Amino acid sequence: MAKTTAHGDNYINFEKGIWSWLTTVDHKRIGLMYFITVMFFFFIGGVMALLLRLELFAPNAAPNVGQILANGDVYNQVMTYHGAIMVFMVIVPGIPAILGNFFLPLQIGAKDVAFPRINLLSWYCFMAGAILAIATFFTTKIDTGWTFYTPYSIRTGTATAMMVLAAFIMGMSSILTGLNFIVTVHKLRAPGMTMHRMPLFIWSLYATAILQMLATPVLGITLLLLAVERFLGIGIFDPKLGGDPVLFQHFFWFYSHPAVYIMIIPAMGIISELITTFSKKVIFGYTAIAYSSLGIAAVSFFVWGHHMFVSGQSETTGIIFSFLTMLVGVPTAIKMFNWVATFYKGSVSFQSPMLYALGFMFLFAIGGVTGVMLATLPIDVHFHDTYFVVAHFHYVMVGGTLMALMGGYFYWFPKMFGKMYNETTARISFVFIFIGFNVTFFPQFVLGAMGMPRRYFDYIPAYENLNKISTVGSWLILIGFLFGLYTIVQGLLKGEKAPMNPWGSKTLEWQTASPPPHDNFSVEPVVTAGPYEYR
Repeated sequence: MAKTTAHGDNYINFEKGIWSWLTTVDHKRIGLMYFITVMFFFFIGGVMALLLRLELFAPNAAPNVGQILANGDVYNQVMTYHGAIMVFMVIVPGIPAILGNFFLPLQIGAKDVAFPRINLLSWYCFMAGAILAIATFFTTKIDTGWTFYTPYSIRTGTATAMMVLAAFIMGMSSILTGLNFIVTVHKLRAPGMTMHRMPLFIWSLYATAILQMLATPVLGITLLLLAVERFLGIGIFDPKLGGDPVLFQHFFWFYSHPAVYIMIIPAMGIISELITTFSKKVIFGYTAIAYSSLGIAAVSFFVWGHHMFVSGQSETTGIIFSFLTMLVGVPTAIKMFNWVATFYKGSVSFQSPMLYALGFMFLFAIGGVTGVMLATLPIDVHFHDTYFVVAHFHYVMVGGTLMALMGGYFYWFPKMFGKMYNETTARISFVFIFIGFNVTFFPQFVLGAMGMPRRYFDYIPAYENLNKISTVGSWLILIGFLFGLYTIVQGLLKGEKAPMNPWGSKTLEWQTASPPPHDNFSVEPVVTAGPYEYR
């Protein structure tokens, strides 16, 4: 389809035609394209999660025969795709690629990111890797788990090589996005926008971009070595060939634990924006929150060994990693304390974005406390590879990242589309998601304490009641997201016209039209006051 130039009054209708979207270098359009693709993969990963929970609703009646899924092999495949899709295609790119792409230039008063064409290339890399990953489902599939642990991933006859290549390509997308954000923050800030006048969401994206740049190449090298060993038979990780499988774990977790913070630090940035806006106060301890993002990013490179307490590493090494892991709690606690302190004497309003912020704080607090528990050597040895770890991970990643993503999306929805959504259905969505999440995952802490191992497609009858409760909770989450989808669609189709600044926010993106024009600002903004004080 040929591109049709229209030059409308905002970024959506500035140009028309599919080709104008596929070749756009407008950061706002690229953010929307990321949103559409990430939500599509979120739907696929969510369906697979529901299938896993349905399978675990009750013990299987006969050996090797599933209730919903055909057998244990199919269960392993669905579990692998659920994990890989949610991690690499939803949670890691979710906030930086969608809201970061859309709002980073707007919040610093720039017309676009530093490298617009590289920004578009990052989306195409993401799409190429994601399509390749999904294509494995139509070949020999993959059943290694999202961690691709050796030596099984080398010896299995499934489509490991294709999935590894897909993750490699998506890693390139992450690196390009991080590079773009770092240069944009340093070079394109509006006059008067010093580093200490940047919104806290920008600080979180900046810290995340550093992690993306430094950690993602390690994953790329690890996956490349895995492919070399698989195809050329060179002994790197497979002990049968003279390799060391623990070496793969070191490489993988050196990336994958910083990746946890690639997922969560941007979420914390969103929460800072929501709390200061809906408390009608300047954020308490701005500098401490800003630098705590960098502190979390720095410490995250030194904690990977807590995933390997039972791998045979020395007691001294385990103690060091245990201490460093607990150290991450310090900058995280700074954020939590400052968010709570911001409420003090504030005029707090409970619109749906604020509800998601409060939900984030509650769920992330549980995830953080259980994370400190798992950083303790004897406790981790007991809970290792049980459902306690599954519950902890989901409280941090889903209870953290996705709650913040939903809150941020509803917060910025009027600015992105120039429409208001139905506040009632948005609140109903939150209630179902929040209650459903706790009903789903809190019983899994108890299951883990009882000794139920993770990644098993069957279990003994003693675990049945709690698994039934957990599965019912997953249905409540589904209802919540359906309400959220209805709210979004209804807002897009029938929502009232949004004012420029419906929440009374202070950051720069609210000082331009809704939706923003193609060039973001008709006149270059000049910043003359501290963060959250300028208008």
